Amino acid sequence: LTKAQERRLDEWLWVLTGVWNFAIRKIELDAKDGIYYTPKDFQNLLANHSRNLDMPSHVLQGMMAMAYTAWHRCFKKIGGKPKLKGARNKLNSIPLPDPIKTPVGNKITVPYLKDVRFHKQALPDGKIKCGRIVKRTSGWYLCLFIDAAPNAILPVASNSIGIDSGFKHLLSLSNGEKVEHPRELEQSAMRLAQAQRGINRKLVARINERIANQRKDRNHKISRKLVSENSLIAFSADNHKGIASKFGKSVASSGHAQLRQMLAYKSIASGRLYVEVDNRNSTRTCSACGALTGPQGWAGLSVRHWMCGCGAKHDRDTNAAINTLMLGMECASNLEKRYA
Repeated sequence: LTKAQERRLDEWLWVLTGVWNFAIRKIELDAKDGIYYTPKDFQNLLANHSRNLDMPSHVLQGMMAMAYTAWHRCFKKIGGKPKLKGARNKLNSIPLPDPIKTPVGNKITVPYLKDVRFHKQALPDGKIKCGRIVKRTSGWYLCLFIDAAPNAILPVASNSIGIDSGFKHLLSLSNGEKVEHPRELEQSAMRLAQAQRGINRKLVARINERIANQRKDRNHKISRKLVSENSLIAFSADNHKGIASKFGKSVASSGHAQLRQMLAYKSIASGRLYVEVDNRNSTRTCSACGALTGPQGWAGLSVRHWMCGCGAKHDRDTNAAINTLMLGMECASNLEKRYA
């Protein structure tokens, strides 16, 4: 972007912050009085205001639609209550609801900004329906919504795997393999602490963005490998929020929830079966005889290896992964019977 385009987008973000806050409060207060809107009616509440705000009308309508969708997800119990934007919770995206032309070379025609240069990269074939301009610490990004069919991940094997998530090891698999935790947050902890003590907010945000990018890249690689090698993936659905309340940032830095989302959509696109199973007693249950003889409770977390009364020796995490796989295979057979 040129300096003039950056200034213009910053002005739009400032105006759209007020539009978002107005829309969020409008829906909340009117709902208390029993007043509800259709999506179109709500978008048209700010009709003819684009000239006064020096903003494109479709961008205003897109922001109103975002607020409406946020409350709709809240009412349907899909998402949380929308929050107001301000200095501590900044608005960082500008909706572009109009269709965008396919880029030519290293230039793309962005509505209301004309031609913009971008770092060239391959785009999937399909119609660009709309877009969104996102401001991050590392720069400005254009997110495109493309109507395209996802490419299936090429299979290299058709195994079945059970996965138990952990924090010393990132994942423990039912075949005995363990995926090491890269610990991106711990590697950058010293530099992050220095930036925080120096009150360098821009550097703090940049380091946090880099950590998030590293975590996302790692999860993409792991999920792609698992989907390509296994036709059935069973994941132990732990209560990460409850665990995080006791163990803090070590749980959040693992990114297990993000990994589960990636496994779910990549499995669907590649014709694989992904199931999440209850983790209740997965550690205590002996995978050989089914007896509840394993360690339990917070005190039992230090016990990493144990022996069952039947004589079977177990690694705590591998045993849990095997139990997860057996339960996942049972769920898979039930699904096959239901849809047979």
